[in-house]
Amino acid sequence: MWWLFRAGRTCDLRPGGRPRGGSQARAPEDDALQGPPWPRERTVRAQAIAELLLNPPPPQPGRVAALKLAGVRISGRLMLSGGVITPYLQLDDCRFDEQLMLQECHAGSMRLVRCLIPRLEAARLQVTGDLHLPQCLIPGGIRMTDAQIGTDLLLNQLTVRRDRAGRAMTADGLQVGQDVDAELMDVTGELSLRSARIGGRLSLRGSTLRNPYGHYALNAARVQVEHTLYLTAGWDVMSATGTAGAAGDTRPPPGTPTRDFVCEGGLRLDDARVGNAVIVGHADFRLDGDQQVSLRRLVTPKLRFLPGAPADGMVSLSGARVGQLVDAPESWPGPGLLSLRDFVYEAVTPLAEFPLRDRIAWLSAATPEFRPEPYEQLANALRAAGEDAEAREVQLARQRRRRETLPPAGRIWGWLQDVTVGYGYRPGRAAVWMAVLWALGAAYFAANPTPPPTDSGYVPHWNPVLYALDLLLPVIDLGQDNAWRETGVGQWVASGLIVLGWTLATTAAAGASRLLRRGV
Repeated sequence: MWWLFRAGRTCDLRPGGRPRGGSQARAPEDDALQGPPWPRERTVRAQAIAELLLNPPPPQPGRVAALKLAGVRISGRLMLSGGVITPYLQLDDCRFDEQLMLQECHAGSMRLVRCLIPRLEAARLQVTGDLHLPQCLIPGGIRMTDAQIGTDLLLNQLTVRRDRAGRAMTADGLQVGQDVDAELMDVTGELSLRSARIGGRLSLRGSTLRNPYGHYALNAARVQVEHTLYLTAGWDVMSATGTAGAAGDTRPPPGTPTRDFVCEGGLRLDDARVGNAVIVGHADFRLDGDQQVSLRRLVTPKLRFLPGAPADGMVSLSGARVGQLVDAPESWPGPGLLSLRDFVYEAVTPLAEFPLRDRIAWLSAATPEFRPEPYEQLANALRAAGEDAEAREVQLARQRRRRETLPPAGRIWGWLQDVTVGYGYRPGRAAVWMAVLWALGAAYFAANPTPPPTDSGYVPHWNPVLYALDLLLPVIDLGQDNAWRETGVGQWVASGLIVLGWTLATTAAAGASRLLRRGV
């Protein structure tokens, strides 16, 4: 191992050397994760590795020193805490007898592939290059609090279990210069990324997160992602293409099996900031008790929320600010399980057919107690998209929903406004009602004797049609209503026409001024 380190070559203790064709080609006795115990001749002391990394010998002339181990059992605890590692480190198919200690360690790039590590302690670790842990099994959990990764953090197909505190991976305050690829992971316990800062994308495609021991399966409050956050289905790049790496934004080849993103436990993205988009698709949220999919105060230019099936618990978008909302009718849970309090979005783009009546029902389900803001928000988004008629329908639905909260007298008045002019959002109704009342009034007065004139001395020619119209039209004087004195039933009919005329006119005028003020 000493001489191979100086030459930058791999110390491979696997029987038959490097397996071909991926992990499926490994013999059972060579499986670092699940195979039987390895013989003594494949064992290297952790102290020997620490001496090579912390006090490296000079490389051979023309070579770059590097520690590359494959198929090695590392006995004892590898203590690198606080050290400075200058050589390149790569471990393939290795087994650690005890936990790996990297607290406050400084290193270049570190790649551990398909290794069995009882526990990884890496708080305040500083890596100037990449940190790779793909396909590793870490049954005792990971602690990477306040760690700093210069470029990429690769966690694809990582299997990690909880520690004594119930957390599988604690990475609060983690800083990554570029991407975090955590696809097809299998996590049992809480995955905590609170206040993490990621310079590229955060991809959890195809991962399964479960936490039967606590409230959250994913706790990423206050996380900052410069590009895109993916909570979608994933696929195995290696099995599909034969090339290692993350799927990125590519589509799987035809026929490639995919795996949905599964979250068994609460998901928390409160106060998160995502620079490009939050993509939720083919996601299975399995919530229990008071667990939620919490996106409170999330800020992102685009939220694509298409989980495939509604979550079986609360989804909260309270206080979130989104540029574009992309969804479908089946995206959302049932009544009482959606919160849109103070949710702001500039545009709404349904991916599937989302009739306006269903969209209004979506608002109603999200507001068990009436609040006008969600209706105003949807109307503004529709109006910005040029859907003026639909925006008026939403405002009409708001008034109808508000009417349910009024006392009996207010409900009666609201019902009258709705029937007559649709609260001013259907002013054409006023003209129809005016025409009907005009025809009925003219027919009544034509069928009855001419009323006596008043004492004003002005006696125009009796015209029941103009008389009914003059009673209905407020402000305008046609010289008829003040010239005749009605008595008995005729007096009640005339008074009714005057009241109804004023009601229709003022309601229509209020609606017209509202529409003009809003620029509709």
